[in-house]
Amino acid sequence: MKTLSTLAIAFAILLTACKEFIEPSIAKKEVVLLAPANRAESSLYSQVFWWEPVEDALKYRLQVVAPSFDQTLRLILDTLVETNKFNYTLDPGNYEWRVSAENGSSQTPYTKFAFFIFSSSIKQQQVQLQLPANNTLTSKAFNTFTWLKLFGADQYNLQIDTNNFSDESRLFLDQTMPGQEFTVTFERDKLYKWRVKAKNDTAESKWSVIQNITIDKTSPGIVVLTAPSNNELVPKPVNLRWNSTPTAAKYQLYLYKTESRVPFSNQFPVSVTTTSYSFTEGTIGTRIYWEVRAQDLAGNDGAYSDLRSFVIQ
Repeated sequence: MKTLSTLAIAFAILLTACKEFIEPSIAKKEVVLLAPANRAESSLYSQVFWWEPVEDALKYRLQVVAPSFDQTLRLILDTLVETNKFNYTLDPGNYEWRVSAENGSSQTPYTKFAFFIFSSSIKQQQVQLQLPANNTLTSKAFNTFTWLKLFGADQYNLQIDTNNFSDESRLFLDQTMPGQEFTVTFERDKLYKWRVKAKNDTAESKWSVIQNITIDKTSPGIVVLTAPSNNELVPKPVNLRWNSTPTAAKYQLYLYKTESRVPFSNQFPVSVTTTSYSFTEGTIGTRIYWEVRAQDLAGNDGAYSDLRSFVIQ
């Protein structure tokens, strides 16, 4: 029994190891669609397309057409997604949707369903937000907000706030417009929340979900180099070190052949998340110049450190 058990474990380990190097084919697998169900009818314009995950799939091809794949008049969606859900807003009408799972070497056959959306008041509808994506962190002062068109609406109300919309008389922005995008300039570093609702002459939709965008235009501080000291004679490998900088997510390390900052090689600058780097190149007697600057999560670059040099011993 112990021998059989040991063999089974070894076989399982071997299969796992093989899957790491040989990508399994998914050509004979099937995508199981969940929602909207086949021949479903709905009054909601915003639909969540949902299917069961397929083992060994890396992404899914989702296609939506009107009215059917046999008699296609409009291609609504043709997109690759990495999860098993995708939200999209549609006009009333007949539709078919289908999904194929894919990996790097194979794909499943398509599975398709039909569904119908009938016209209703925008009062029960909700605007679907697009960009910026939820929880965006950016250093850009100018940001364009976009959302999908909602059938029956002729205007959209965009609101942006820093206090969770607790007082609508003191919002950062409260703007109504006919289109589905609006560019906003942010002067201050803050966490902002945004939402949109649709309007026509007789009704208003529900507010969209609330999404967050954080503006961070503040650069991290200057990096202080610690070792080797300037003009030091050092053996290889050279352990380049510097102090950590508050708010830094990574560091850009620059190495040069000359004081006029001719890059040492096309490898540099190199990006690292630690505060050290082991340099193994160069020949004895070569003088090398180096400097470092910090970069935060929003993409802000800090000032360069002092320019130092060392000589390989």
